[in-house]
Amino acid sequence: MIVLFTDFGAAGPYVGQMKAAIRREAPSVEIIDLFADAPAHDPRASAYLLASYVAEFPRGSVFLCVVDPGVGSPRLPGVLFADGWWFVGPENGLFEPIIRRAETAPTWWRITWRPERLSASFHGRDLFAPVAARLTHDQVPPGDEHPIDEVRRLQWPDDLAEIVYIDTFGNALTGIRASTMADGARLLVAGVEIGRARTFSDVPAGTAFWYENSNGLVEVAVNLGRADRHFGLRVGDGVGIAGS
Repeated sequence: MIVLFTDFGAAGPYVGQMKAAIRREAPSVEIIDLFADAPAHDPRASAYLLASYVAEFPRGSVFLCVVDPGVGSPRLPGVLFADGWWFVGPENGLFEPIIRRAETAPTWWRITWRPERLSASFHGRDLFAPVAARLTHDQVPPGDEHPIDEVRRLQWPDDLAEIVYIDTFGNALTGIRASTMADGARLLVAGVEIGRARTFSDVPAGTAFWYENSNGLVEVAVNLGRADRHFGLRVGDGVGIAGS
């Protein structure tokens, strides 16, 4: 299957055009819409979000990942193979947490193939989608293998203490894995200290808390409310650990 992860938005033609490009190369492939609203123009926030969802999919899946504010620039297009999953997209840090957390040594290829038509501004459709489709046929990536170090972002943290996504309910996902949090840790959100709960019904209506969400991330929520409005949160806002 091909898993789509983009910041294109659900409206407009862009996701549909990418799917059409995939179907031309692989008419029967299954396409999964994971995120069309990843943090816009923000590969770093998107990277920590993407990494938390990969394990939901069977190994061999191809992740077509396009959060690419540098499209048309000298940034490199590439293919990553890590722990049995394929990732196709721009070299801009989008795959750093996946590389860092890989259990086995990952492999990186620069995409050298170019289509007859390559627009300056839509590599998701013209370059990345056809490459992702070809990988579903178990083809070798159309490029040259390069050292993984050339695409690393070693200065980035292991976990990102920022809001990386706000869902339709107003819950605010952070880039922090809950497994890294001490028992009883309290989170600082917009200058307010909040405690941990197991789930929404464990606190009174209107109460803010944090919890481990279903993908293992620290998430800020308000029972029967919206955390984004309660705290005035946006993607990119920082959070902290009380007492640290």
